[in-house]
Amino acid sequence: MEQIYTTHINEKFDKAKADPACGCPVCTLYRMLEENELDLILGASMMEPDVRIKTNKLGFCDIHSKMMFTRKNRLGMALTLESHLDELRKEIEDKPLLVPGYPARARIEELESTCYVCGRIDTNYTHLIDNLVYMWGADEAFREKFAAQPYFCLPHYRMMLNMAKAKLPKKQYNEFAKAAGDVVLPYFDSLRDDISWFCKKFDYRFADEPWGNSKDAVERAMKFLRGDIHR
Repeated sequence: MEQIYTTHINEKFDKAKADPACGCPVCTLYRMLEENELDLILGASMMEPDVRIKTNKLGFCDIHSKMMFTRKNRLGMALTLESHLDELRKEIEDKPLLVPGYPARARIEELESTCYVCGRIDTNYTHLIDNLVYMWGADEAFREKFAAQPYFCLPHYRMMLNMAKAKLPKKQYNEFAKAAGDVVLPYFDSLRDDISWFCKKFDYRFADEPWGNSKDAVERAMKFLRGDIHR
């Protein structure tokens, strides 16, 4: 299997191993893919006919529309939107013999659940998780690096388990599941303790006690439960 993401995976895992504040390394990899796709759609890919056909059909979700807007390439975004609006206007126009308003209702409903950038990320992300699981199975040094991560968020914990179940032999899958759990569960327990202490700090009886690691427990719990990504 072609290992196109090996360098990026090792780099992000190394950073998270060295600095736990980096958080879930798989979230960091997602954000890297997201940045790459936003750069491409407002740069080299913008005027490619096959890309324009796809952006006309899929459009962009609210999150990625806003991220594109803040990247300061308003002309690039405007050109993409001009083409998208032109095609969309044709598609939602009522046609003879159809229920009035049907093309508009159907097309807009479809558009509300699609995004060109999300689709690109999801495809590449599946390959990345596949590569990650392959590396764990084939490289003892990566296994050690994997075990030294600060945590994996729950959505990416699930994704890795699903991929490992599909790709690894049963014995290796069981080993992978244990290795991933050995990273996730201790963090889960320590986070639960921090959240509990955060709550107690609002009780006057504990007001003078030190905060310990609990000051940012709410933010860390949100990232752990849902992932530190823009979705």
